[in-house]
Amino acid sequence: MKESLPLQVEDGELALLTDLYQLTMTQAYWKEEMHEWATFSLFFRKMPPTRRFMLACGQQHAAELLSRLRFGDEALSRLADTGQFDQGFLDWLGNWRFEGDIWTLPEGTPVFANEPLLEVDAPIAQAQLLESLVMNLVQLETVLASKAVRLVLAAQGRPVVDFGMRRMHGVDAAVRGVRAYRSAGLAGTSNVLGGLRHDLAINGTMAHSYILAHDDETEAFRAFARHYPGTTLLVDTHDTLEGVRKVIEIMREEPEVDVKSIRLDSGDLGKLAKGARALLDEAGHDDITIVASSGLDEHKIAALLEDGAPIDAFGVGTQMGVAADAPVIDLSYKLVEYAGTPRVKHSPGKINLPCRKQLYRRQDESGRYIGDIIALRDEEIDAGEPLLRQLVQGGRLDEKAMALAEDARERVTDALDRFPESVRRLAEGESDYPVELSPELERLQSKT
Repeated sequence: MKESLPLQVEDGELALLTDLYQLTMTQAYWKEEMHEWATFSLFFRKMPPTRRFMLACGQQHAAELLSRLRFGDEALSRLADTGQFDQGFLDWLGNWRFEGDIWTLPEGTPVFANEPLLEVDAPIAQAQLLESLVMNLVQLETVLASKAVRLVLAAQGRPVVDFGMRRMHGVDAAVRGVRAYRSAGLAGTSNVLGGLRHDLAINGTMAHSYILAHDDETEAFRAFARHYPGTTLLVDTHDTLEGVRKVIEIMREEPEVDVKSIRLDSGDLGKLAKGARALLDEAGHDDITIVASSGLDEHKIAALLEDGAPIDAFGVGTQMGVAADAPVIDLSYKLVEYAGTPRVKHSPGKINLPCRKQLYRRQDESGRYIGDIIALRDEEIDAGEPLLRQLVQGGRLDEKAMALAEDARERVTDALDRFPESVRRLAEGESDYPVELSPELERLQSKT
């Protein structure tokens, strides 16, 4: 079989991005003529120990893809070759179109355990087929956005740039990760395809190999600065502070040389940043900024700034690219209603909330968030702002609703400013932010 290019999945085969049991269950529903409407809810049961909130991301991406999901002729032929599906069922799949509704939280919404990120209302065979793809899309982007936003918080307004592509888990993750980083508030990415595809500024400097390929570090700096006015020079290949002195000397000899920043990528970043700042300021270059990278995470960034390190921007790679301290969340896509009847899984530790739901975020008179309430979707309740929005109706994407949900970066900034400090804190532990059930949902939960 000819290998396809990375990321290349045609619309006609996208529906095959699923687990086999989704298809076998769907065929069973079809054989049993189970066509009643169902609701599936996407949520996670508990927060990772190193997170006080998660940043919902990927659910609008999912809604857009699901609204155009199809089984193409080649996909159906491949399924037929497995010998597991009746021809009548395959014919049904050939005419399959999603005809249901999808409700989602706007991307960039901080979310807590058991709160619905997305709900699907559709005939059960349609809703069941979506599970694996929905979970994959939302899992990855939520995990990465939730890590990235912590780095943004730690940087206290200083730009954070994604340097992580080379160590991420595959090319698809690298490109979709940029989408999540944009929502979380990153200033840029070194990933060219990801940045261009998801409208995030692409940034980059040079590698140590460029310096080493030249016989002299000064000449390497001089050449690169001539090629790229306003560039950033990597000064730590041999001796960091000596590298800074060489940059200063070049600018003294050639005043027309334009260097915007220097980058530190090894050693004691705090100590070296202070030394570099002193040298630059003494030479009259207080406009040259300092960028730091090298194994950074939110805790290291916070510690550097607390110690007074004069660092103006941060490049973060591995720790963010694989969300090293919380690479997964306990995401679930569960049946909560079928044929108008509440459905609940009662397994120990895996109980879910029944029925179609809405999430309300309460605020005080000053606009500060004071708690969330999970309620039934049709329940009349005066509990603040309803967060779940209908993005797909009758299988059709609501372009107006999608446009209203696009401003994820602004939403994140606004929301985090309104949460209590215990939610924004970087230290491990739970916040004291309350999430409650409405009286009607609590009553229904206890009797189902």
